[in-house]
Amino acid sequence: MFTAQDNERLTRVGPDTPMGRVFRGFWLPFLLSEELARPDCDPVRVTLLGEKLIAFRDSKGRLGLLDRHCPHRRADLYFGRNEECGLRCIYHGWKFDVDGNVLEMPAEPQNTPMLREVTIKSYPVREQGGVIWAYLGDRAHMPADPPFLEWARVPDAHRYVTKRLQETNFAQGVEGGIDSSHVSILHSKLKADAGETFRARQMSISPKLPYIATDTAPKFFVRDTDYGFVIGARRTATDNEFYWRITQFLLPFYTMIAPRDENGPIMGHAWVPIDDSNCWNFTFTWNPYEPLGVADRDDNEVHMEVLPDGSYRPRLNRDNDYGLDRGAQREHSCSGIPGIGAQDTAIQESMGPIVDRENEHLGTGDTAIVAFRRRLLRLAADYERGVMPAMPAHPEWYQVRSAGVVLGKDIDFQKGAAQRMIAGS
Repeated sequence: MFTAQDNERLTRVGPDTPMGRVFRGFWLPFLLSEELARPDCDPVRVTLLGEKLIAFRDSKGRLGLLDRHCPHRRADLYFGRNEECGLRCIYHGWKFDVDGNVLEMPAEPQNTPMLREVTIKSYPVREQGGVIWAYLGDRAHMPADPPFLEWARVPDAHRYVTKRLQETNFAQGVEGGIDSSHVSILHSKLKADAGETFRARQMSISPKLPYIATDTAPKFFVRDTDYGFVIGARRTATDNEFYWRITQFLLPFYTMIAPRDENGPIMGHAWVPIDDSNCWNFTFTWNPYEPLGVADRDDNEVHMEVLPDGSYRPRLNRDNDYGLDRGAQREHSCSGIPGIGAQDTAIQESMGPIVDRENEHLGTGDTAIVAFRRRLLRLAADYERGVMPAMPAHPEWYQVRSAGVVLGKDIDFQKGAAQRMIAGS
């Protein structure tokens, strides 16, 4: 049973929480490069792991991430001027560089010792794969690089990255991303013939993945790895074959979806904690072999359209019931909600900001969910014993892929035969 105390440890991410301390040991994606597109552009408000920060790109293109409040009188630096290689507070003119040093104090004597003594909290920042990353942990243990995730290392034309706000704790997003059993139901489409059985109607879920439609109760296998774990969802394909949908969970919050076609685009998500009740959903589509076509970008299906106000809140959200159309639900789809991304978001947000896991009733289809919770809680317990997570120091562990493959029934996933399809991207 997952207790209320377990739920608190899993979901709370502030600076003084077990999970918050674990997350601070990883490089965290938090902005798209387009949000700080040019030198001296407008600063951006950031909340990450419950901390209120300000991000900016200086005159030389260097990135900074500082405490949002000036150390002088605590004015909000969002209103500051980004000029001449520093961010200047407009209250008394204190100016800060990307490393948190005070460059100028116009209202103080020219030789004031405060210039040497005062700093503002700053965090290291990197830019990779069209995304801006931050490290909020102990500098003595800072990894040299973010994880070697394939989407961040392919050429720009091979990659499409979007970001959206999700109004839940990060764990609800991760648990949706590693849950292969809901795909056959939540994302299914209905045939027009009302006389067909439910299982038969699922055949229209995807003409390329009929096995997901015909076998809605897969058997799950989870195998621990250095970077997280790999999940095998096994469905019957023929009398002699299984269809394996092999997906990845990469610590601390990355999920990777099996591609629909061999050598086709791969998709994945990052569920980055803003605070206890909100997270950023970064969605990635990439093709290791060739540039993405227009159709590969999957606009408004998994990558959701967001409001144009800079909030990155989806256009389909709880205020408009995610576009729910009861007529479409009766005639065309299980959910009546347009798009896989909106369907997932609607269900995950419907649980509340932090789901009451103590009152769940988990089944055999929730094997990966249980593995996720145990792995995260184990990381937190290790940290409290002084054992640092090993993953941040080994970015090369993250060079893996997901896969969808039909294999003979004599293949044993647990012994690694199926995993040869996904290792070593």
